[in-house]
Amino acid sequence: MRAGRYSLRFDPRALLVCLALAVTGACTVVLSLGTGAYELTPVEVLRTFAGHGPPGAEFIVLDLRLPRALVAVLVGFGTGMAGAVFQSLTRNPLGSPDIIGFGNGASAGALVAIILFDAGAPQTAFGALAGGFATATAVYVLAWRRGVHGYRLVLVGIGASAVLGSATSYLYVRADIGKAAQAAGWMIGSLNARGWSDVRTAGLGLILCVPVVLAYARRLSILEMGDDTAGALGVPPERSRLVLLCAGTGLTALAVAAAGPIPFLAMAAPQLARRLTRATGPGLLPAAWMGAVLVAAADLVTQRATGSALMPVGVVMGVGGGLYLAWLLLRERRAHHL
Repeated sequence: MRAGRYSLRFDPRALLVCLALAVTGACTVVLSLGTGAYELTPVEVLRTFAGHGPPGAEFIVLDLRLPRALVAVLVGFGTGMAGAVFQSLTRNPLGSPDIIGFGNGASAGALVAIILFDAGAPQTAFGALAGGFATATAVYVLAWRRGVHGYRLVLVGIGASAVLGSATSYLYVRADIGKAAQAAGWMIGSLNARGWSDVRTAGLGLILCVPVVLAYARRLSILEMGDDTAGALGVPPERSRLVLLCAGTGLTALAVAAAGPIPFLAMAAPQLARRLTRATGPGLLPAAWMGAVLVAAADLVTQRATGSALMPVGVVMGVGGGLYLAWLLLRERRAHHL
């Protein structure tokens, strides 16, 4: 579609997938808002939003449950998009931020803020950003050799992830029992007791980073063809890669600051979205909406399965991610790719 100097290209199937995922996510959120000790039907939840809900429902839905549901959607959206960015840059399905250390760097920075400085939400967000960008800088510099290539970025990132895992273990040893328990619950990936400050933290990542990622989406697709081809087409490879790494790191760090590290999310969301769209390229928006649906659905499962919202959402995502990996390995083996 063209209007004057500007043009817009889109894949109809990808657009339909995004719409379907958005509707699925909205339905999941409505069900989640009605789940708990104070049960509400979907109709009652919608009537509460319109100001005509049952007595007491407005406080339960809007003040207690809505921030948690919004954090789930925002964190899933940002992490799914970040996973698509990193997998595209590395041209490797294992190149997600939780595998190559960027998520662990954000976690370590947040833990320093929580354990050593007894930080609140703003300070934890700053610690996560600082840790994420420090890790990204170190991995980028160590992986540099006349440019940064995907396999080196993955290998160096896995090493950085191992080092950061040891650092976080040391922080646990240093912490008193109360802070260690608080940090341990947060490190699993949890939506418990999330409030509007966490919504603002997750939303800030989307406001700052999503426009940058979308503006560079075409360059990201060209970078998948290789640096030589990108340069020949007028795309500066290293400058574009650096901007996308910064935007992806920002999305990852602020998502980690809001809900902790949620396992397998950044790896699985882009791959599942690509199976639905059947399209080549990074698939940024389908991956983002898939991430939002996965976290919202995992949160709903935790509440339905346990009768409360106390189980960390990372437990469900970890189990689901492990099953997905097992299925993927079995499928590749049957196809004689392994």
